[in-house]
Amino acid sequence: MASLYSLNVYIDRLESYMELKFNDITKSFGDLKVIEHFSTTIKSGEIVALVGPSGCGKSTLLHMLAGLQKPSTGTLTADGKSLEKPSPERTLVFQEHALYPWLTLAGNVALALEFQNVPKKEAFIEAQTWLDKVKLSGFEDYYPHQVSGGMRQRCALARAFIARPKVLLLDEPFGALDALTRMTLQCVLKNLITEERPTVVLVTHDVDEALYLADRVMVFSNRPATVLSEIELDHLPKTHDLSAYVDIRRDVLNTLGIDTDTTPVRTGEIGELL
Repeated sequence: MASLYSLNVYIDRLESYMELKFNDITKSFGDLKVIEHFSTTIKSGEIVALVGPSGCGKSTLLHMLAGLQKPSTGTLTADGKSLEKPSPERTLVFQEHALYPWLTLAGNVALALEFQNVPKKEAFIEAQTWLDKVKLSGFEDYYPHQVSGGMRQRCALARAFIARPKVLLLDEPFGALDALTRMTLQCVLKNLITEERPTVVLVTHDVDEALYLADRVMVFSNRPATVLSEIELDHLPKTHDLSAYVDIRRDVLNTLGIDTDTTPVRTGEIGELL
């Protein structure tokens, strides 16, 4: 049974997804320019993946969307309003799970609601629902050090989704996991996104992950980052073994400067090749 909190949030969210707009964004750290004249609109409910070499500025763009950094020049808006500071409407998930070690898995997930002044009992009821969704039933009272890395990242996903953010920001969320666990969690994440439909921005070095999860892939150059290629994927069925999928994958890798005819590539290792 859905909690009262869950029902209220669902009603509030029915027509409230968020559009994000970068307008001629440039970002420098001292003399180091990492992003140059970047513009794009991320439509409400769209899933956009950012792919490119390590250090090219992808995560910087994500941190701007989270309100953790500001552009040096240009404007960034959310639903037409200037985006300048963090908000619970925009949730950021890191490569590392960032769970609190002194809290149980349920406590970690519930804390996201407690920060929003949801009563503790109600927060734990909702946390149980989300732990069920990520297949962690029975592990509510375990602590992070007692479970595997994949289970910790499942918990991190539950914590990210529980407050039903309008925007989900993912910074290589499965980069620290082994290949099989990563594929499993990609499926879990895809199901959660399909159910909740937030606007999603994903930073990844894994081209297969980008093609599987995203509606659109943006391929970036070395810094200062500019867009080399932009690929719409809304027509592509989300499987790992279609010929069209393989062709697009090859195009993305070639755009990144990787010769797929001579170099065997596991796409999770692209960051090390560039």
